[in-house]
Amino acid sequence: MARTPVLAAGGIVLRQAATPLVAIVRLRKRDEWVLPKGKLDRGETPRDAAEREVNEETGHDVAVHEFLGTLVYESRGGSKVVHFWRMEAGAEPVRKLMRDVKAVEWLPLADAVERLSRGYERAFLENVGPIAMAAGSIMQTGTSVARVPEPVRVETVSEFRDRRSLMQKMWDWFRRAA
Repeated sequence: MARTPVLAAGGIVLRQAATPLVAIVRLRKRDEWVLPKGKLDRGETPRDAAEREVNEETGHDVAVHEFLGTLVYESRGGSKVVHFWRMEAGAEPVRKLMRDVKAVEWLPLADAVERLSRGYERAFLENVGPIAMAAGSIMQTGTSVARVPEPVRVETVSEFRDRRSLMQKMWDWFRRAA
């Protein structure tokens, strides 16, 4: 029987510079470079969790913009489903990093992709990063972009044995979170 997936949220966090920069964080425990993200607290929406987790892991206040996509992968306890938003960070940190995070680096997109420790996060950022960068430059020029709402359903999830059961659990969770 499939276990209930762990639900998490995070951001592709951009900071404006001559070349826009992407935040990646170094985890203390495994010494890995990852995208900022974390598990949802009880009763928390994915968008709110994304903003909270990014603030805790990067130390920066962020403005949350468009929903960018969902990354699904297997981790130690089973499946993990992570929703990502495009975010803009303030120039300076406003708080200390959480204890689990050793460092934050702000890198150009290609360097951030290369630095990430996990192949599935590299592939995700490589594909979604240019979309986030393009949306960020549109915002800089003042052209309006329609806000994309939180996801209300997952269209495809692969590599699960009990796909129907998992999809029903995810669908139920999304309806409660909306």
